[in-house]
Amino acid sequence: MSHFSKKYYLFLVVFLGMLSAFGPFVTDMYLPTLPSMADVFDTTPSLVQMGLATSMLGLAVGQIFFGPLSDKFGRKAVLVSAMLLFAASTIAAIYSPTIEFFNVCRFLQGLGGSGGIVLSRSVATDCYSGRELAKTLAIIGAVNGIAPVTAPVIGGLVSEAVGWQGIFWILFGIGAVILLMCLIFRESHPMEKRHKGSVASLLRKFPEIFKLKYFVIYTLMYAFTCGVLFSYISSASFIIQNHFGFSELQFAIVFGVNALGIGLGSAMSLKFRRMNNAALFGASGIVTATLLQVAAYIFAPSFWPYEIPTFLMLVSIGFILTSSTTLAMSEGRNIVGTASAIFGATGFLFGGIVSPLVGIGNILTTTLLLLGICGCCALTFAWFSYRRPAQLTA
Repeated sequence: MSHFSKKYYLFLVVFLGMLSAFGPFVTDMYLPTLPSMADVFDTTPSLVQMGLATSMLGLAVGQIFFGPLSDKFGRKAVLVSAMLLFAASTIAAIYSPTIEFFNVCRFLQGLGGSGGIVLSRSVATDCYSGRELAKTLAIIGAVNGIAPVTAPVIGGLVSEAVGWQGIFWILFGIGAVILLMCLIFRESHPMEKRHKGSVASLLRKFPEIFKLKYFVIYTLMYAFTCGVLFSYISSASFIIQNHFGFSELQFAIVFGVNALGIGLGSAMSLKFRRMNNAALFGASGIVTATLLQVAAYIFAPSFWPYEIPTFLMLVSIGFILTSSTTLAMSEGRNIVGTASAIFGATGFLFGGIVSPLVGIGNILTTTLLLLGICGCCALTFAWFSYRRPAQLTA
């Protein structure tokens, strides 16, 4: 941080936080309007929900391209290009004549939004290392964890007043603000550090990152934690409203309070001397919280025995979001754009896989099963991380 003024550092933290939250807001903010959109386009709910799937696909695929391209052309040029793509596709989505056209626009929106996510990690790694990187990524990780949970709540609060098109105008406005902030943002990847070969040779670097054993371990730990997070996000409204009988407003309050747990965990992770220790603590917390949820489901099937372990689980997720990102980005520092791309795309891929699975059978039983599987896998990789010699993780 020493080479930046305090004012620019604060700007950079806000800027990177907005970039990391951009993708989740693209996917989740309009969720409360899905039923009304089926009427607007005179189509089936499944076709309307396809817009969620196409946007997540865009977020995953886009990171694979924007990350490596930023290693060659710099972070700023690639970010501006991504935001322009997002702005154009958002306008097109607002005036979509058919649901099929809308779903294509959603894919392009995801592509544009992915640039912000992948570059938020790359820029942070360009500028900082060690504890300073951990502190910056803790803030980014907190925002990135809270955003998927709070976006539907915000969308629900404004949807009745502005409708689905109004929500998309809000998204367009956020994109426009980020574009304006790019004028202040200083390029973090100087010419002398950029990839000198062709774009094709840059893409051939992907196998190199998989040769980094611990990068793969940290990425899989993060991915299975995303599986836990998206299992919760996908099932929470059904469990809290249908199973426990809460109203939409009550659900929004519970959902919002739980989101604070992720930020709390991200902040607390900085108390650990090694990020590997924080990861193991967080993964152990996820598994413990899931076991408590199972016990509550069997012996005390009421709200508070469900809610308290759920909050503890989200706090534990915050520990891993920060620690795994810090560890993975430090490991892949030599090709950080590519590393950030693979890291982020894997998380969205796992989130996209588990989200539809929670609806199979009894949603509470299936969710607990997914939480248990993903939590145990995250704990396994956290254990491998913890066992790494301390001198290699300093």
